[in-house]
Amino acid sequence: MARDLVVALSQLKEREALETVEERLKAKDNPLEILNDAKRAMEIAGKRFAAGEYYMPELVYAGVILKRITEMVKPQISASTEIKRGGKCIIGTVAGDIHDIGKDMVVFMLDVSGFEVYDLGINVRVEKFVDKIRETGAPVVGLSGFLTLAFDAMKETVEAIKQAGLRNNVKIMIGGGQVDDIIVQYTGADAYGKDAMAAVSLAKGWTGGV
Repeated sequence: MARDLVVALSQLKEREALETVEERLKAKDNPLEILNDAKRAMEIAGKRFAAGEYYMPELVYAGVILKRITEMVKPQISASTEIKRGGKCIIGTVAGDIHDIGKDMVVFMLDVSGFEVYDLGINVRVEKFVDKIRETGAPVVGLSGFLTLAFDAMKETVEAIKQAGLRNNVKIMIGGGQVDDIIVQYTGADAYGKDAMAAVSLAKGWTGGV
């Protein structure tokens, strides 16, 4: 069954993917395992996009299916786990980029992990990040971007936070696309998360857990 979901989602078979999720939920399967399989499927779709086998419409469609899956699974996680809200985290897709698939997955996993998440959406101006840090006092900021042009926007955002005198108050993680340690250095961020669970681990490490 686990393999069925990975195959169905990565091959963009929406009905089959959603029916598989429904069956697994009825069978009391671990909802986090379902999400993990969905993540594996998205990784496969991402590799196909990078290889030129999928194009942007296919990648967006995979994201739409993923959103429907998370909507089905989230109530099961909330019902089985008493979530205590602790650390605060601000996250958004940086200016010039409108991709939200990866960001939404991170937001979801942070939420079910007990964080109070402020999702600023897509194409977020640097001023909006700065204002939200001042407003909430959140110690963790996540900058998402799928396109390589997002790297400059990430760098500008980190610099704006620094110019506002807030850099020492926050830890900044970046993610998406071709982000790696070199991009972390280039942008001035603290670390990158290769996936949603890595982002949660970073946030927990910086806040002492939730």
